Amino acid sequence: MIHNRLATEDSPYLQQHKNNPVAWFAWCDEAFVKAKEQNKPIFISIGYSSCHWCHVMEEQVFENLECAKILNDSFICIKVDREERPDIDKYYQDVHMLLNRRPGGWPTSIFCTPNNKPFYAATYIPPHPLAGQQGMGFIELTSLIASKVAENDPKLFLNADEIQGFLQQKEHPKEATVLKEDIVKNFLLQAKNNYETKYGGFSVAPKFPHATTLDTLLTIDALYHDKAAHAMIKTTLDSMVLGGLYDLVDGGFCRYSVDDKFLVPHFEKMLYDNALLCKVYAKSYLAYKNEHHLEIAKEIADFWEEFMSEENLFYSASDADTEGIEGEYFVYTYAEVYEALANAGYEDIEIMLDELSVTHHGNFEGKNIIRFEDLHPLPYFADVKKILAKIRTQRTYPFRDKKIQTSWSSMMIESLFFLGSIDANYKQKAINALEALMAKLYVDGVLYHTALVDKKPKVEAFLEDYAFLISALLSAYKATQEDLYLIQAQRLTNKALEDFYNNSAWNFSINEFVTKAEATDSTYTSSVSVMVGNLLTLGALLEDEKYTHFAFKTLEYNSYELGRRPIYYPHMLQQMLRYLKKDFIIKSSKEQLHINSTKLASLSYPFVLHKNNDEDGFLVCSTTSCFSFTEDIDTLEDIINSLKR
Repeated sequence: MIHNRLATEDSPYLQQHKNNPVAWFAWCDEAFVKAKEQNKPIFISIGYSSCHWCHVMEEQVFENLECAKILNDSFICIKVDREERPDIDKYYQDVHMLLNRRPGGWPTSIFCTPNNKPFYAATYIPPHPLAGQQGMGFIELTSLIASKVAENDPKLFLNADEIQGFLQQKEHPKEATVLKEDIVKNFLLQAKNNYETKYGGFSVAPKFPHATTLDTLLTIDALYHDKAAHAMIKTTLDSMVLGGLYDLVDGGFCRYSVDDKFLVPHFEKMLYDNALLCKVYAKSYLAYKNEHHLEIAKEIADFWEEFMSEENLFYSASDADTEGIEGEYFVYTYAEVYEALANAGYEDIEIMLDELSVTHHGNFEGKNIIRFEDLHPLPYFADVKKILAKIRTQRTYPFRDKKIQTSWSSMMIESLFFLGSIDANYKQKAINALEALMAKLYVDGVLYHTALVDKKPKVEAFLEDYAFLISALLSAYKATQEDLYLIQAQRLTNKALEDFYNNSAWNFSINEFVTKAEATDSTYTSSVSVMVGNLLTLGALLEDEKYTHFAFKTLEYNSYELGRRPIYYPHMLQQMLRYLKKDFIIKSSKEQLHINSTKLASLSYPFVLHKNNDEDGFLVCSTTSCFSFTEDIDTLEDIINSLKR
């Protein structure tokens, strides 16, 4: 009898695999003990609930009885939810990079010796080699590995020992580079080299949103009025919301597009993408007064509240597939849209369908993703969107992963506070969400990483949870001027420094896996660079140089790579600019700061903090002195421009 042990796990991803004919373990000591006792290699499979290719591998490999038999007979098999255990995932992504000299992804497939030393790493592996594909399929590969381990093949075990040695080597930074504004020129050059001029974005297919790159370009344009930065921002932000990557019906962004024009996505929606892009579009509105970008920011926030939240807690992701069919919930046939518009009394329906990119042959596997050809507004679309949404209500909504994650939820809360500077309704939503998150995942003085919406947390927090929660708390302080938020941010920062800071570097995790935190922005913003921003904010608001010192030491530690490859460090580059150019602190009464939140947020200088001093009027200060006082908020822009470096 097959003993699949995943049925008792909280993780939605592990629950998806509880009926596989594979004797899965969750990550546990028992699995590794059995591997040693039985002299079996270990197979570790890492993924997440909304990952399309994880579903494909489950269907083709883990539900395949031939594959399952090999695994059950010859391996100890472990399933890991990378959202629940990012420390484990990070460790094995490093393994993949070491063995393959390229980044990994999900699903991640790791093979280890019975002593848990990795020797082979891949992502999706089909049961048999695909046409034109080099390498072995899963059946051939696992059969070979099983025989090599059973024979105690000396070469395999020697390779595993060598790999283990590489993994245990300490990486030391190269010599420090002077922090200087000229690094911006290198960033812009690299951004231009990666930029795809026709449709925007910073790669060819597949295309990801690169939210932190866009955010940094917004900062650069604000500081230097750079025409190239402005053009890259505008083209990319406009192109991404034509439809496809962005869901024009429900709202919200999908993870990435498989083509070059942001049309055909994998349809999963992740909280972190939407949180970061919500803020980018709101910042673009403040910079360029593009009303459509403000509309998009609000639609993102509204979508996550309506479809992806419960009691002010934000779910982590929704799936691409419906009942095993990718995109089924999101796409339309020509006939059903035509009929719905006809029933609503519309005329000239063929013209409307053409404007909505709905055709007989479709733009996605014979069906249609709703898409505009340009951003010229369609006067009827607000009403037609309701009709299209009603069609979707007759369908099964994709699976929603109801994990609540401190880091990702904090990203959305920070974006809601930023949006709240424009529309006060979102500030209250941010406050409610922050209170709910703290009640859920900050328990008896211990911060946790994640928990299902109806379960208690088990996994303690990683650096990213501290970093993004502190940032959200500092945003809450800026928006409300309630001192408790600042006190909580300081307390958590002290704890993060104590636990994760290590001689100018930062660890991501410190328990079972001690892993180094990356300073590069990859899937989302680096927790190291977010901590630098938090430290600079606390140093300025509390007038405490020790926080600024820790920020500088982190920047200095990463300066060599930042100077040479800034395109990989966009948020770190922002924090470097902030360190060099310094913050301005606007001091005024709490009432004046609240009333004038939109005007204050619209100041072009990107590094501005707020602090209550119980007086009317506005005092413009640095971290060490105050320069100018005015009773007219409309003069602040000129005052700051006259003072900035």
